[in-house]
Amino acid sequence: MEKYDLCVIGGGPAGYAAAMRAIDFGKKVILIEKDKLGGAGIYNGALSSKTMWELSSRFKKVYDELGKERADRNLDITFDEVKKTIEEAIFERKFQLSCHLRIIHAETGLITYEKGLGSFVTNKEIKITKDDGSEKIIYAENTVISSGSRPRVLPNIEVDEKTILTSDGIMHINDFPKSLVVIGAGVIGCEFATMFANFGKTKVYIIDRAERILPFEDEDISNLISSNMEKKNVTIHQTSNLKRLEIINGEVEYEIEHADGACEVIHVEKALISIGRIPNIEKLNIENAGVKMSNRGVHIGDNDTQTNIPNIYAVGDVSGRLPLYNVGEREARHAVARMFSKKALNPINYENVSTIMFLDPVVASVGANEQMLREENIPYKVAKVDYSTIARAISMGKPQGFFKLIVSDDADMKVLGMRAVGYHASSAIQTIALLMYMDKGIEELAHMIHPHPSIVEGVQEAARMLLGKSIYKSAVFKDKLKCYSCRDGVCTPLNFIDKDNIIKFEKISQEFHENQED
Repeated sequence: MEKYDLCVIGGGPAGYAAAMRAIDFGKKVILIEKDKLGGAGIYNGALSSKTMWELSSRFKKVYDELGKERADRNLDITFDEVKKTIEEAIFERKFQLSCHLRIIHAETGLITYEKGLGSFVTNKEIKITKDDGSEKIIYAENTVISSGSRPRVLPNIEVDEKTILTSDGIMHINDFPKSLVVIGAGVIGCEFATMFANFGKTKVYIIDRAERILPFEDEDISNLISSNMEKKNVTIHQTSNLKRLEIINGEVEYEIEHADGACEVIHVEKALISIGRIPNIEKLNIENAGVKMSNRGVHIGDNDTQTNIPNIYAVGDVSGRLPLYNVGEREARHAVARMFSKKALNPINYENVSTIMFLDPVVASVGANEQMLREENIPYKVAKVDYSTIARAISMGKPQGFFKLIVSDDADMKVLGMRAVGYHASSAIQTIALLMYMDKGIEELAHMIHPHPSIVEGVQEAARMLLGKSIYKSAVFKDKLKCYSCRDGVCTPLNFIDKDNIIKFEKISQEFHENQED
């Protein structure tokens, strides 16, 4: 029986990261993947969808610059061209991973790659079942479960991945659908709605039972994204209940019930089910190893990546924490360090995880938003800086968006979170994540010299607003700059200018705008 220091079940982003971290410790590793090296993170996830998003955004930008008449006459793109671009990106990443793996194997002999299904015989024996039905059992002192997840489907809807699709099938259609309904208005659903709407060839509908899309985010973000979708002719069925969705004559017929009880039947060419993901656990036979599920019974239970069986760890989507590429990688590396490092390690901190939503505009986030803090009755202060006051945004012709910096309502003004909405939003978020990780306030941020012209200058101006040191005063630019504190559900403007001057500023501003209109 072959023996290893570590067995990794699943060769997606988390599994690959776990295997490579174990190499750092000089450990003998076997990496088992049942399908494709790189997993959904490459083939049906972040890489493929964001490649499509980039292409759709460029197409929309050129279309808008040309104007409808010229664009319709001179600009076109086929879905085959979209798929070719995505396939090239996938090939490049797949080639990198596979070549890297082969070289590490050849140079060190520490890693073995097996294609097949991994399942537990005991807590230290793993069976590998090949596609041809052949089997073998290996021995591993430790195991990382990183078997990933798959799209969740509705029990009463048959998904054929041709007419009714999930994110696994949507990239493999043959042409832009004339019409598409997206069930689920979370991040993935809204991203796909944005992409297809950008190309301008598909009438898009979104169904969600909530009062607004992206209900986990603040209203200002949700409203901006909704408004831009509607400008692209996207129909958002808010507070609507899906009663029926089925294939009739090769297309989709769905029925929704609105908040007032009225029902509506709509026909579209394709449907995309986007209601979350579920972990790939069923075929692992974790009961043979004694591994227990979480209290919710959906994910594998873990304590800082370690399961109830000390030599078995669960990372990535199967652990049920944050189903994100970067989180899975971080968990995997942490799990391996816990196994083999002699140093005491701090638990993973999930409070400062940065995320990006590829919408129109892009939304980047870290930490808490206002909605979360109000629900927990935590006092806070906010500075909100509109992109239209930032030199770089003006120079790019991208004035839509804002930075919203949220800090504790006390003398320390510790950073609680930030939302960046707009062009280059993701470039600013990591600085705030670092401040949160270091448990710092905003003084350092306010005093740094930022590059000019750059989008991140807006973050610095937000910090200065909270400190009463801003260049632009929120009392003057009330429609562009906001600074306020919130306690017990009541928000109060923070003005660092005396009352008489505020009245003067308001009068001058009003006269200026009236003269501009004249």
